[in-house]
Parts: sequence; structure tokens; C-alpha cells
Amino acid sequence: MSVIQRSSSRDAALQEAFGAEVAELYAHATRGEASAALQRALELRSFLAVAEEQVARVRDRVHAATAADGDMDALSAEDLRWDADWLQAALAGRDGYTAALDELLRTMPPPNQVAVSRAAVSPKIAATAPPAPAASRAGAVRTRRP
Repeated sequence: MSVIQRSSSRDAALQEAFGAEVAELYAHATRGEASAALQRALELRSFLAVAEEQVARVRDRVHAATAADGDMDALSAEDLRWDADWLQAALAGRDGYTAALDELLRTMPPPNQVAVSRAAVSPKIAATAPPAPAASRAGAVRTRRP
């Protein structure tokens, strides 16, 4: 299954931040219409979806091995130790991806601010070029005094 079709725990936050469904956001990226922030967010979301699937697989394996109606003769402490290690690694990856994605979404300017500040710039440039710093814009209109 494609990562686009897998759900992740941060899909709602992405949809709110970028104003579109996840599949539509991936379509924008595929057509080359995605901003750098959206491209990074989708990359992190893809990694997160895979990491969350790994967590779920290990969790389900542990649940199956320890089910009340399970075969006690098949229960193995060694297998459970391996699963605990796998789960720890999968959770560490998931935690890292969620932290990075949350930080990216937290530090992004509001969507309406980006649209207003870059309205006069061509869409291709707006997607990649940062706005000029306020100090350099202010300096451009100052006149030099003797």
C-alpha cells in the first residue's frame, strides 16, 4: 500500500495547515506545485505513516503472542524481548517524525500571511523564494543624509 493511502496520526494537522486533504496535497507535490514547507511536511508524513505501521505490526504481534486464548507452549520470552526491542526502535522513529512534523507545522507562517505577502510574485517563485527581510526593504526607501 502506498504511503499516500496510509493514514497517520498527523493527517488532520496537515489538512488544517495546508487547507486540503492529504491525497490532494500529494497531488500538488507530484505536479510540482508544492511549496518547500509542503514538500518537507509530506516527506515527514510519509516516514511517519511507515513508522506508525511498524509500531502497529509489533503491537499486534505482541497482542497475538500474549492473547488469553493463545498457546502457552508457543510463548517465548526471547521472542518477546526481540519484539520489545523492535517496538522501542519503531516508537523512537515515530516520536522523531512526529516531533519534526509538529515543529515544522508550528513554525510555518499562517497560510493567509504567505498568500498576502507573496501575492504579486509568480507561483513558481513564491513556492521557493523567501520574502526579503524587513531591514533590507526599509533600507531601500531611505535616503542618505550627508
